[in-house]
Amino acid sequence: MVGSHRVSMRALSLAIATATAGLALNTHASMGNLGTSYGIMPVDVATAQSLSMFNDQVSATYYNPASLTSDTRGELTAGILHAEQELRSANPTADGDVLSSSPSQHVLIGMKTNLGSLTRFKHPIYLGFVAGVEKYGKEMLAFGSETSETGQYLQYGREPLFLNIGGATPIWRGISAGASVRITLEATANLDAVSTLGGETSRERLAVNAKPSMKTILGTRIDLGSTFCPESSCILDGWETAFTYRTKSSASTTVDSNIIVTQTIPDPGLSLAVTTIDSFQPETFAIGTQYSGDGWRVGGSIEQQNWSELEDTFARDTIKNQGSVAADNRIRFDDVLIPRVGAEYQLNRNFAVRGGLAYEESPLKTTRNPELNYLDTDKIVVGLGISATYDRTRLLAHPVRLDLGYQYQQLQKRDFTLVDFDGNETNVTADGDVHVFSGSITLKF
Repeated sequence: MVGSHRVSMRALSLAIATATAGLALNTHASMGNLGTSYGIMPVDVATAQSLSMFNDQVSATYYNPASLTSDTRGELTAGILHAEQELRSANPTADGDVLSSSPSQHVLIGMKTNLGSLTRFKHPIYLGFVAGVEKYGKEMLAFGSETSETGQYLQYGREPLFLNIGGATPIWRGISAGASVRITLEATANLDAVSTLGGETSRERLAVNAKPSMKTILGTRIDLGSTFCPESSCILDGWETAFTYRTKSSASTTVDSNIIVTQTIPDPGLSLAVTTIDSFQPETFAIGTQYSGDGWRVGGSIEQQNWSELEDTFARDTIKNQGSVAADNRIRFDDVLIPRVGAEYQLNRNFAVRGGLAYEESPLKTTRNPELNYLDTDKIVVGLGISATYDRTRLLAHPVRLDLGYQYQQLQKRDFTLVDFDGNETNVTADGDVHVFSGSITLKF
C-alpha cells in the first residue's frame, strides 16, 4: 500500500507539472501597465503624466480621448521607451538585495486622422490609436502569475501588448468629448494527454485561444474662455479643464487540462483548472486643469484609482487563491488619490522644455501577504523633457517634431513581513529606483 501511494503521488506531481508547464514563462507578474506606470509618449514621461489629459498627441486615446480634437492636423508618431528598474528587498540589518532588475522596453506607434471628410456634414470626427509592443517589437504576448517566497513587486513587470483606439469630436463652444477602448487579451488553453510514469507523453492535444476584451475610456475637455465668453476677452481666457473615466481592465489566462497516466490514473484522467489574471488596471476617475500663457503653460491633475476592487478579483484567482485564505491573512488594497503637477515653456520657435512632479501612494494596504508576498511602496516621480521642431523640410508639408523625455521614480522605504511556504517569517525593507528614457518622432499631415 505504501508503494502504491508513492506511485500515485508521483503520478499526481507529473500531471500537475505537465498541466501547468504553459504557465512557466520567464516573465514577472504585474498589476501596472505602460500608461499608468511610466507614461506612453515622451511628453507624458517628462511631465509625470500631469499634462497628459491635455496632450494633443496620439497618447490622448488613453489619457483623455477628447484631446484628439485640439490639433486639426493628422499625425503619425513612432517612439521607443526604455525603463531600467532596480527593485530591492532586504533585511534591515543587511545591505540592499536586488529583487528585480529586468528592464521594460517598448516600441510605440500611433496615428490620428480626421474622418469628417468622409461625410457630407464636414463635421470633424477624429480617430486615433496607439500601440506598444515589448522588447522593442519582438514580444507581443507573455504572461506571468506566481506565488513567491522571496517577494514580488506589485506594479512593475512586462506587459507585451498595449493597445488603445478611440475617437473624439467638438460639441459646442470649446467643449469636446471623446471615447476609446483599451484592448486586453483573455487567453484560454486546453490540454489533453496520456503520459507514462517516466514522463513520456502521447496522444497530446493542445488548443489555445485568445480573444480581445474591450474596456471603456471616456473623456471631455473644456476651453473655459471659448465656452463662457466667446465674443470677448474675460478672466477665463487661457484656462482649460478636463475630466476622464477609465473602467477597470486586466489580462487573464485560463488553463484546463486532463491527464491520463498509464497504469496509475485511468480514463477519464486527472482534471486540473487554473484561472489567473495579470496586468490589472483599476477603475480611475481624473480631473485636470491647465493655464496657457504666451509660450508657456502650467497644469495638474488628481486621479482617484479604485484598487479595492482587486480584492474581489483575487478571490476568484486560483494562483493568488485569496478565496481560501484566512480572513486575517488576505491581501487588502486601498483606493488612492494621486496628485500631479507640471509645466512647459517654449524657449523659441523650435525648442520647448517641460517637467513634472507626482506623488503616488501605494494601494497595497497589508504588509504581510503569505504565499503572494507582494511588495509595493509610495513613489516620488520627477520628469524632464525637451522637444525640437524642424521646420525646414523640403518634401514634407508640415514640420517634423522630435521629443525626448526622462523620468526618475524613487520608491520610498517600507517594511514588510515575508512568509515562506513553510510558514517562516522574515522582515524586509522594500525600496528601489526606476529610470525611464523615452523618445519619439512625429509627422503631421
